[in-house]
Amino acid sequence: MTIELFDVQVTHEGRTLVDVPRLTLRPGRAVTIVGESGSGKSLLAHALMGSLPHALHATGEIHLGPDRSSLTDTRARRKLWGRRLALLPQEPVLALDPTMRVHHQVAEGHPRFLHGRRGRAEALELAGTRLAGLGLGGTEQAYPHTLSGGMAQRVAFAAATIGGAEVLIADEPSKGLDTGSRDALARLLTRHVDQGGSLLTITHDLDLARAVGGTLLVMRQAGIVEQGPTEQVLARPAHTWTQRLLAAQPRRWTPPWRDTTPDPAAGTTLITGSGLRKAYGARPLFSGLDLEIAAGERLSLTGPSGCGKTTLGGILLRLVPPDAGEVRHHPGLAEGRVQKLYQDPSVAFAPRVPIRTGLRDVVRRHRADPARVHLLLERLGLDPALLDRRPGEVSGGELQRLAIIRAMLVEPRVLFADEPTSRLDLLTQEETVGCLMDQVVEHGAALVLVTHDLDLAAAVADRQVSLDGIHDAEPAESERTG
Repeated sequence: MTIELFDVQVTHEGRTLVDVPRLTLRPGRAVTIVGESGSGKSLLAHALMGSLPHALHATGEIHLGPDRSSLTDTRARRKLWGRRLALLPQEPVLALDPTMRVHHQVAEGHPRFLHGRRGRAEALELAGTRLAGLGLGGTEQAYPHTLSGGMAQRVAFAAATIGGAEVLIADEPSKGLDTGSRDALARLLTRHVDQGGSLLTITHDLDLARAVGGTLLVMRQAGIVEQGPTEQVLARPAHTWTQRLLAAQPRRWTPPWRDTTPDPAAGTTLITGSGLRKAYGARPLFSGLDLEIAAGERLSLTGPSGCGKTTLGGILLRLVPPDAGEVRHHPGLAEGRVQKLYQDPSVAFAPRVPIRTGLRDVVRRHRADPARVHLLLERLGLDPALLDRRPGEVSGGELQRLAIIRAMLVEPRVLFADEPTSRLDLLTQEETVGCLMDQVVEHGAALVLVTHDLDLAAAVADRQVSLDGIHDAEPAESERTG
């Protein structure tokens, strides 16, 4: 089934968020969209699916094979969800039912699941095979909240594809995945194409775009500024913004804050973890782990998806109890002086409350300077009008930067940042990390960064702890990781 969209516009209170004259998805072809965070990439996909938030309005025409309809007619497309159209969402934690085990959640997407006991058994068997093929064997009885962000993304992928939909829309599918898992995901996406399916991928991951191939569209400020064969655009970009995007890789950064690193040995020890051990069921994550974090230190936690990076951070922040060991905090970490940037930034915001109200509550509770809100908005390149929207009405990249503002308002002494730029394009990532690091340096905060991007870890951190084998890249006598 060929899908064609014509004269697509998505607006919010008169402001144009998407303006795309034409988009075509053909069987056996891949189309990938990269570009500026907040440029409308995900909104274009949701306009196609008929799943835009109610506050946003879409106009234009869609051709589903021989059938033609207006983009305002969402009912026709919703009947096709799961059977002909499938969406792998940007926020897998929100897409998965927190009360349902993984196995049944994936099986529900299969057409046979509701066809009696035999159909249910067939769907469950196929769900187990899908999960195992994604490296998730043994998680069948797990609940979503026990999974890492990368594991949740793979579960969502299995649930989205088990129904056999011809058209698959993958919105930031490699977010939270290590290199090996991302490559495996790319193979799954290309297999869908090779089997005659249509694929629309939205990503900031240029390596994933290169692996998927096909046609590449580059979006900026609601429109498409460049398009062509993927290899051609990535090797010889014609548009100035595309050229800047490709040049903004972390390994090329020469930031001014790189030379302002305080000496960790002279800083006050803020967090001490001793003999830490954690396992989920029979699966050990780490054991005998000792770690100290000093004021002003920049530490990165790296390793493959599901190895326990986020869990270790939760333990160090005393949000998750260890199976063994002890975590001690300096007395100065009371009253909100420890802040966390979540891998899924929506977790930090009340879903039905305007963002402005949420930030105002933070200012009031912590007696923060309200002027810092607009100062940080300007620094992060965000439109103040975003504050009047609810979290579900802004892009993932915009919400990620708003979460940074929320955390930095209280001037934390320790900032735990879990994949804090995973939804940002390379240029916006460079600007955002620059702003974040300026705040960290200004307030002498310790930064603990969780990332799969080793180039980003090297650019930001002074010390790296890898949970792939549990070793400290730069061990000190008092800070061994076992």
